[in-house]
Amino acid sequence: MNVPIAYFGVILIWSTTPLAIAWSVEAAGFVFGISSRMLLGTLLAFIFSLVMSTKIVWHRQALLAYIYGGLGIYGGMMAVYWSAQFIPSGWISLLFGFTPIFTAMMASFWLNQELLTKPRSIGMLIGLLGLILIFGSSLALDSAGMLGVLGVLCSGLIHSASAIWIKRVNAHVPAISMTVGSLLVATPLFLFSWLSTAPDFDTTWQSLMQAPNYTWIAILYLALFGSVFGFSLYYYVLKHVEATKVALISLVTPVTSLLLGHLFNNEALTLNIMLGAALIIAGLAVFELGGKPLPKWVPFRPN
Repeated sequence: MNVPIAYFGVILIWSTTPLAIAWSVEAAGFVFGISSRMLLGTLLAFIFSLVMSTKIVWHRQALLAYIYGGLGIYGGMMAVYWSAQFIPSGWISLLFGFTPIFTAMMASFWLNQELLTKPRSIGMLIGLLGLILIFGSSLALDSAGMLGVLGVLCSGLIHSASAIWIKRVNAHVPAISMTVGSLLVATPLFLFSWLSTAPDFDTTWQSLMQAPNYTWIAILYLALFGSVFGFSLYYYVLKHVEATKVALISLVTPVTSLLLGHLFNNEALTLNIMLGAALIIAGLAVFELGGKPLPKWVPFRPN
């Protein structure tokens, strides 16, 4: 595969995923949106592994990695989809940028890896100032706006904890095997959550029939690109591109996500939002470049 194409493919997928999430929850609620995506994603991941002739490994360490990965997907994605009801889609990508910061902080305690240098601490403070401005803007939305911001940050914490525990297991499984195994753990949890919270069949069916076409397109897009191709491309890029260049993706996608949300979903771009976004991105830039490159196992954002 051509490395530049894979690199820009990751940027494109990560830029459009937040908007697709916002559109996918308009059918029968956010739990249906994430459950249908993960069910389709699991089936597609299996097919992809067969096409690529990738063997799914099942040894003890791999199973532990799948459990930690699946729980991270379930908790993290459930929080994101719930939050998507209350905040603009562009904010999701912006707030996801805190994921490597959370991971570096946790690694200092759980893995005894000193990833927090003085420049990175300065970057964290700059990002925190931007977050305060975003919090202020969330209050202008409605009473649930701040909850949406907290939900996405919670998602980042869950994904970071998942990455730490996967690192501790040190299973060394192929990327597609990790994808399939984690989805096999997460998908039943999503389906159980939907079945336990869904209204009666007639109400659900009526909601699905009234859903706009772009909702179904968004669910299919997320299943195929967000859950399968995006994950695989990301790991391919990690193997063939310097870590500092991979880190630049997390600085570009918040900007493109904000613009896409503004253009296609009529999401506001006020001065406070733009200033907050600029501070967060500047803080992330200082954090990513303020020392030795972060280890490649540190996620730059939830997948």
